[in-house]
Amino acid sequence: MHTTISDGTDSLDLLYKKVKQAGIHLFSVTDHDAIRGGKEMIPFLEPSGPDFIRGIEFSCKDELGKYHILGYGYDPEGESINAVVSKGHGFRMKKTQARLEFIEDEFGFVFSPDDVKELLSLDNPGKPHIANLMIKYGYADNRKEAIDKYINQKRLRGVYVRPEEAIAGIIGSGGIPVLAHPSYGSGEELIIGAEMEERLLRLMDFGILGLEAFYSGFTPKTQTEILDLAEKYNLFVTAGSDYHGSNKMVILGDNNLDDLSRAPAGMLRFLDEVEILSA
Repeated sequence: MHTTISDGTDSLDLLYKKVKQAGIHLFSVTDHDAIRGGKEMIPFLEPSGPDFIRGIEFSCKDELGKYHILGYGYDPEGESINAVVSKGHGFRMKKTQARLEFIEDEFGFVFSPDDVKELLSLDNPGKPHIANLMIKYGYADNRKEAIDKYINQKRLRGVYVRPEEAIAGIIGSGGIPVLAHPSYGSGEELIIGAEMEERLLRLMDFGILGLEAFYSGFTPKTQTEILDLAEKYNLFVTAGSDYHGSNKMVILGDNNLDDLSRAPAGMLRFLDEVEILSA
């Protein structure tokens, strides 16, 4: 789940209220390249639940493509994870500034100094935030148009955290690194079959310990393929909706895992291993 700390639209307190109202018993905030939510959600927890797992989602890239690496149950004061967060934040700020300059130079899109200042004051500004400004100013009709037609025309290289850096940072701070939505790569790229397994083996060399097998956007076939890989390599299994509030058409808690009693062994092992926080 994502909050206003990255590219979600719900504040931490609003998200907690929604999670409770939805009857969800265990949840995690996995904002992009940020651990603030893992710290600041704690005061909202109540004795009646739900319980909470600290999370993060690192946006990574290397010569072979893009990866989203989840980290669960880390020590928020851990030196290694904070170092990667700091590096990721620096990259995000650099990319945001470059994209603002690009759309002004190429298309003449400008925003007020106050709007730019507010954008750059965010913890993790990204393409959705720029797109929202473009819609506000009438430069685009919707977020997809803004990103696909304009923002993505700017190619940025060498400004991403590498997957091995994210994995090492998570493990070094006592967390569990998990590959998010393993079948999704760059843009519309779909990774399946031998290619997915090859990609996984490479990440296992870096220390990846789990796969997100239950996900809001997966077909039954994709889910089965990922579960088979998790069983084959004795990996942890997690479930995630990728909820972003109104920034994505994903229902809170929708992860295609309807019955926890049928959870695979890899998920039960994950729940035994990860730190679960309660009031």
